[in-house]
Amino acid sequence: MTQSKPPLRRGWTTGSCATAAAKAAWLVLQGHEPPASVWITLPSGREVAFSLCQFTGTPDAPCAAVIKDAGDDPDITHGAIIRCTVRALPSGAGIVFKAGPGVGTITRPGLPLPPGEPAINPTPRSMIHTALAQANNNILPDAEVTISVDNGEELAQRTLNGRLGIVGGLSILGTTGIVMPFSCSAWIESIHRGVDVARAEGLPHILGATGNVSEKAGQALYALPDIALIEMGDFAGGLLKYIRHHPVPRLSIAGGIAKMTKLGQGCLDLHSSRSRADMAALAQLAAQHGAPDGLPAQIKACPTVAEAFLLSSTRDFPLGNLIAQKAWDVAHHTLAPAPVLLDVLVFDRMGTLVGKATEAAPL
Repeated sequence: MTQSKPPLRRGWTTGSCATAAAKAAWLVLQGHEPPASVWITLPSGREVAFSLCQFTGTPDAPCAAVIKDAGDDPDITHGAIIRCTVRALPSGAGIVFKAGPGVGTITRPGLPLPPGEPAINPTPRSMIHTALAQANNNILPDAEVTISVDNGEELAQRTLNGRLGIVGGLSILGTTGIVMPFSCSAWIESIHRGVDVARAEGLPHILGATGNVSEKAGQALYALPDIALIEMGDFAGGLLKYIRHHPVPRLSIAGGIAKMTKLGQGCLDLHSSRSRADMAALAQLAAQHGAPDGLPAQIKACPTVAEAFLLSSTRDFPLGNLIAQKAWDVAHHTLAPAPVLLDVLVFDRMGTLVGKATEAAPL
């Protein structure tokens, strides 16, 4: 009898960690002994405890640190040290947020905060407000809150922050305070922010790509600036559904043969562990569009879409265009009723355009 796998462990966002560090630092500023742990309130109202790993700073500007635990999610910030330094400000100053080392600064419009602000998102800011009030007899204090992340600038190079116009480090993120394993919520949020920045810049055309090869090929095809590129990865649905409610004038979707096949078969999550190409359906598509005798059966027997495509190429059958058209149909349906000019590009592994669709196929 096989044993069931234990459930994946949830983790905490950088926003939750920063909130706990801020509360601990404020308690020290008020003369308390450095606490081993503190309780904070998540946006849902749930109370959770965090352990503190280090206290530094000065009596007038104490600094507390929390080690980020992302649970079982493959988060690049798992294990990072999130630090918060607090300093009292004159009465009436309110809460002022600062970006310390490893935390980015916003330089472009379109994000939830204006250019010049530290990349500490609204929900973490609200959580910190609540935590500081709790540590101050339920009265919101006047304080400067500086958040930093050890090695944050290096970690940020593995994120989309640079493309979004966030320079100098990571963003302090989180809308629930909790990291759901493999939800990839941070990636989807970066897709949304990329669209927001493009809209704020008034770009007429953006490109969402599944990977580096298709992104570079699509960018070269249309001579697009970097800011117009949305690294959607496997999250086609995350991009299309957001643009449905936040339209852009023109959208190109670019991807490899296999992922565009899955999109054309109705999969909006293109990850290999969450969707698979239906080879029988691909064979039927080929048959419906005049594939040479025997080719549909051969396609059905192929273990991969790549092999089916190569086989079709030897028979001079334009399978790439059929894949692009089916992907266009699904993407257009998902975007509706947004008035977005859409095209779909299919590239091979060398970045060669092997399929394209720009409008609904004639009946």
